[in-house]
Amino acid sequence: MTTSTRTPTSAPGAPERPRRSTTPGVRRGRLAKAATPYLFLAVPVVLLAVFTYVPVANMFWYSVTSWDGLSPTQEFVGAQNYLDIATRPELFRVFWVSLFYIGASVVQLVLALYFATILSFKVRFRNLFKGILFFPYLINGVAIGMVFLYFFQPGGTLDSVLGIVGLENLSRQWLGDPGTINASLAGTSIWRYLGLNFVLFLGAIQSIPAVLYEAAEIDGATRWHQFRYIILPGIRSIIGLSFILAISGSLAVFEIPYIMTGGANGSETFVIQTVNMAFKFHKVGLASAMAVVLLLIILLATWVQRRLVPEERVDLS
Repeated sequence: MTTSTRTPTSAPGAPERPRRSTTPGVRRGRLAKAATPYLFLAVPVVLLAVFTYVPVANMFWYSVTSWDGLSPTQEFVGAQNYLDIATRPELFRVFWVSLFYIGASVVQLVLALYFATILSFKVRFRNLFKGILFFPYLINGVAIGMVFLYFFQPGGTLDSVLGIVGLENLSRQWLGDPGTINASLAGTSIWRYLGLNFVLFLGAIQSIPAVLYEAAEIDGATRWHQFRYIILPGIRSIIGLSFILAISGSLAVFEIPYIMTGGANGSETFVIQTVNMAFKFHKVGLASAMAVVLLLIILLATWVQRRLVPEERVDLS
């Protein structure tokens, strides 16, 4: 007796399911398509690991050794370097210098926000002013340091300007007086980094929908009202990010004081002190521990800032 086999058929009127092709060529095409984003990410991730994470890992290792930077051997000393830092309060006194840069950062953020707000509206020659404000950030830091050395030197540009306006009695050794040196260097940092924050704020402001401004103008809102109720809430996250960058940059400032004074006359910062410890006194292990401590301080400051001013999602629609 023979039994007939039936091929199951779909119900009348039911749409047929498309058959998936499982040929090797199709599979390879799908795998290649899925792997393409990771291939593009591989190069930057490798570069990031090689030039960021590997050096940081080495820094942690050096911080528990007594390496002098020259010897082929690295003696493990455990937490001795960290104990030395904790028992030497003079290493932390230089953080008082950072207060000048924190104050300068606040001024810098206020000025950048002001100029970004003004130039986000229709102003004559606004593109020219944008270029003028951002241009200092494009200049090499060494060149800026050399320019401001002549700016602050006795009889230099600043003293000449004071003499022109009749304030020559204010002239002094701007970089030689411990009472004015840090304020002078912090003022240089304002001019140096104003353009970066200006561009960040300007981009954030321009991302706010234009219909909000139009609706506000119809309701009779002034520029101040638009800034207070539209711009300020709309760019709160960027302001928070800029504030974090400003605080971390103030704690780790190095470039301008190192080039202009080398840390003399009370202008030494924690980073300058760390560099001198490593390359002048050949205590790379202790300097690495100082760098780890600075990293922890910056992370703690960032965490405190996030706790005090939590990031909130703002809906302007």
